[in-house]
Amino acid sequence: MTTMTFGKAITAGLRRAMENDPKVLIMGEDVGKLGGVFRITDGLQKDFGAHRVVDTPLAESGIMGTAVGLAFRGYRPVVEIQFDGFIYPAFDQIVSQVAKMHYRTRGAVKLPLTIRVPFGGGIGSPEHHSESPEAYFTHTSGLRVISVSNPQDAYTMIQQAIASDDPVLYFEPKRRYHVKGEVEEAAEAQLPMGAARVVTPGSDVTLVAYGPLVPTARDAAVAASDEGVSVEVIDLRSLAPVDFTTVEASVRKTGRLVITHEAAQFGGLGAEIAASITERCFDYLEHAPVRVTGFDIPYPPARLESHHLPDLDRILDGVDCVLRRPSSLAPAAGRSVSAVG
Repeated sequence: MTTMTFGKAITAGLRRAMENDPKVLIMGEDVGKLGGVFRITDGLQKDFGAHRVVDTPLAESGIMGTAVGLAFRGYRPVVEIQFDGFIYPAFDQIVSQVAKMHYRTRGAVKLPLTIRVPFGGGIGSPEHHSESPEAYFTHTSGLRVISVSNPQDAYTMIQQAIASDDPVLYFEPKRRYHVKGEVEEAAEAQLPMGAARVVTPGSDVTLVAYGPLVPTARDAAVAASDEGVSVEVIDLRSLAPVDFTTVEASVRKTGRLVITHEAAQFGGLGAEIAASITERCFDYLEHAPVRVTGFDIPYPPARLESHHLPDLDRILDGVDCVLRRPSSLAPAAGRSVSAVG
């Protein structure tokens, strides 16, 4: 086992993928000499050359279009979107070309393309630098969407994404880049890319999170245990497809579901999970599922982001709500914490 920061684990995973397959290349704004704004690709251009770690113009649509052509010709490009909010100029390429090419050609063409997206808030940046656009892409058939929450998954899942013949959006929580953890580099026994993980076993409430909020969910489970409440935390890991089997098994046991994410509530991934689990587990539910999310507003200024992002107290409010205990929740439209139903 090696101790690595979250960011260095991604770097190590990229390096391993490039060593194993000469068709893997990296492209994006400032990914070469600078090593990316978060230094995730630091040293890779020096070791693999400018023909495999390519600094591109500031043109996300052009970057993505070029990557489509490379994937079409048998390469495995890894595209870095510098910040989450910069992905929108490439949105048309992703949903119209990347997602549909395999279906459009009746399976004749594969696009093994990985799109790295640093996402989420918590670093004191404004809009365009702190967004959570994952729901746009989970809605789009033909894309795999994953989000990592710890160094081990960061290392393993970037390699799984690159090795996949499907196009994959790889969402990495930028505020966790400096978090350290143990990484097993010979990680053949890790979970498949599409599987969720039970992080903290429990029996009273199921708490589903992904990406940046998994550590917060774990802290909430510890805090709840001090009051005699057993919370089972599930790290979703794959956002499309969702491992509903794992979530369903947990909810059938606990009878209660709380979902948390940084993205806005309306039309967010939490709504889909709540609806699907209600359909699958209606007879087991003791309370309507509850979502603890960001507010339905543009991302706020840095001084207000701590109020916008779900924290331990707001998640515990959600737990109290499904347990029918006194909480600050109110059934008002547009609230960032609400019951479904």
